[in-house]
Amino acid sequence: MDEALRLIRRITDSDFYGGVPTYLNFVSRQASRGVLTRESSQIAMMQWSHPPLYKLPGGGVEAGEDEETAFLREIKEETGFDAEIVLELGYIEEHKARNRYMQRSHCFIAKASDSAEAPALTDKEILLGMRLRWMTIEEALLRLRELQRRSEDYSTRFMLARDLTIVEQAAQCLQERESDWGR
Repeated sequence: MDEALRLIRRITDSDFYGGVPTYLNFVSRQASRGVLTRESSQIAMMQWSHPPLYKLPGGGVEAGEDEETAFLREIKEETGFDAEIVLELGYIEEHKARNRYMQRSHCFIAKASDSAEAPALTDKEILLGMRLRWMTIEEALLRLRELQRRSEDYSTRFMLARDLTIVEQAAQCLQERESDWGR
């Protein structure tokens, strides 16, 4: 991992239950995820039917893969789109003390190609009823915040906090880019 990469956030049990944060000193899983955009200023969200949730495209980094390659592979598998990474945001650590599990997610913004193939979802993703939904960043933020307010599931709370943080960071970066381009 590039040590110059910026830490975006550390999420711990204390974010949800109070108390002193517990930081684990090992990484259980490296992951890559982020915001996939398309020309109409929309972003890709993966909608689950069972349970009803939204998440960003992404997943685990496989052996022999770098973070960028993993993110592009996950986008292709989950959405069917080829993509190009336009910005590396940094990384988020999820310190799940209750499970003794720490996930480090490398976060990106990518731009989708003009056309897509059928997604290659896993059996688990099919059982979850996962499908691609395009929405504005504002709609994604609204849905993630609402889900976060209602969620009581331990792992889901981490996922929603992580993805909400990524979308907020991406929104800020995309807004800065637009103002730099004079739009």
